[in-house]
Amino acid sequence: MQRKDHVAEIDRVLDGQDTGRDAVVAESWRRCVERYGLEPGRDAPPHIVTAAELREHREQSERLIATARSGLQSLFRQVAGQNYVLLLSDAKGVCVDFFGDARFENELAQAGLRLGSNWSEELAGTCGVGSCIITGDAVTIHQSDHFGLAHVPLSCTSAPIFDTHGALSAVLDISLLRSPSPKPSQNLAMSLVTASARRVEMANLMAMTRRDWVLRLSINPEFLEVDPEAAVALDGSGRIVGMTAGARRVLSPDGRSSLIGRRIDELAELTVDDLPELMRGRPPEERVLRLKDGRGLFGHAIAPQARPVPRQAPDLPGALGSFAGPDPAMARLLARAGKLALTPLPLLITGETGTGKERLARALHLCGPQVRGFHALRCAASDQIDVPVSGTLFLRGIEDLPPPAQDALLARLDAAPDLRIIASSRLPAPDLAQHLRDDLFYRIAGATIDLPPLRHRADFDWLLDRLLRRRSSGELRLSPVARAELKGRPWPGNIRELERTLDVALTLSGGDVLDLPDLPPPPALPAAQGDDLEDVLLACGWNMSQAARRLGVNRSTILRRIRKAGLTPP
Repeated sequence: MQRKDHVAEIDRVLDGQDTGRDAVVAESWRRCVERYGLEPGRDAPPHIVTAAELREHREQSERLIATARSGLQSLFRQVAGQNYVLLLSDAKGVCVDFFGDARFENELAQAGLRLGSNWSEELAGTCGVGSCIITGDAVTIHQSDHFGLAHVPLSCTSAPIFDTHGALSAVLDISLLRSPSPKPSQNLAMSLVTASARRVEMANLMAMTRRDWVLRLSINPEFLEVDPEAAVALDGSGRIVGMTAGARRVLSPDGRSSLIGRRIDELAELTVDDLPELMRGRPPEERVLRLKDGRGLFGHAIAPQARPVPRQAPDLPGALGSFAGPDPAMARLLARAGKLALTPLPLLITGETGTGKERLARALHLCGPQVRGFHALRCAASDQIDVPVSGTLFLRGIEDLPPPAQDALLARLDAAPDLRIIASSRLPAPDLAQHLRDDLFYRIAGATIDLPPLRHRADFDWLLDRLLRRRSSGELRLSPVARAELKGRPWPGNIRELERTLDVALTLSGGDVLDLPDLPPPPALPAAQGDDLEDVLLACGWNMSQAARRLGVNRSTILRRIRKAGLTPP
């Protein structure tokens, strides 16, 4: 295509004219000019990240690369004879894995089809990977669909890969240096890349949820066990703790509603106790699953592994993946924390005593360059301020810092521009602002992460089991009545109080089972405030008796407060 013709068409699209281009392409062209300030018809070289940056991107995608590689090798064997290349890009558009014919290595590299190429739309313009990241849908960007002239010879078909919580994790792309002119010639490439992306998501779900039930779903019984359309992971109570992208399309009528945290019996005529009936041993055509909207599917259930393994959230970097269990609110909090962790922004972590603020600070630090040091400063005991020049400085209990020490700290922070600041406070950010100098407050509070109290967390069982595993070689367990008692306590001291309670119980117990008499009594403290009601109900799965014990009131009071507040179960 001639440069002037390409530029002229882009100008017509920007003027609102219909040139016959797909809507995805036309919208991308507008973004390239109006949002990114790219020049139409430019012939810019590909954007390649540095070796150090590529190493960082590949390290962050290491688990995904390992999960996907076998399937991608199989796919490449299918398409290599037709001169296709495969690119696996992370959610930022950087190619972290690549399969291509070594005979054309130089030509492919010149076109940007290589490791380390950045195909984000803001740098590369309209392209398969970039448009897929923006839209979240599979796309084909064919020849002159590309914004930049350098990419016009290419035909790129890309499909998104989502993590088990439904967030974009990567993009799988099949590209050709040269292809037949008609865009429908890439329909087979679209079928192959979307099927491969679906299989990568399935493999990822199976790898990340070994301790949970997995329910595979298919419209046709023939594909139920070999290549199902979707799958969800379910915890012991039947709540969805993981999914593939297809699950939202299959289980949610509008295809958009979030599934994480919902109970399977809200969506289908099925409970977790019915799952064994959907395991192998019965013909696939007899494993019918009826949805609440009347639709029918075929289901294949896979039981949890006998020996539980720690599950790490696939979409979270480093130690953040093991910070919480299946709790939708914590998942959202950690997803936000994961994004902030990779920036130099100062962070303020707020929350009640014992909620894990320092542990979260260390997890955030570990997401960054490992050569940096972590330096903790207990503000309540800071007569002398010693501030390092680089690394991460954790200011524990910043509200306890006296005014003279605030002055000294601010002066030293001004002299250490390469220092990452993470502060913690028992006070909410608005209250903390009343205790600190304005310039110090705004220096440390670039973004705020508010950790919920233990009584508001829905992953209490996960936390409890993890703490028990840390205190034994795996044999220690709780009796049902002891577990129920712990789940019903208000925990004003939060996780720290729970740890001390287990330590005492372990000392008093004479065997492998911690029972009710082994538990120390809870401290006599005022009941939690009424504005905690809805959060506590959600954390307890709307178990009225358990919520009443956590709030220190009787069940009739809970019912009365629910009616007064006009609350209804989700």
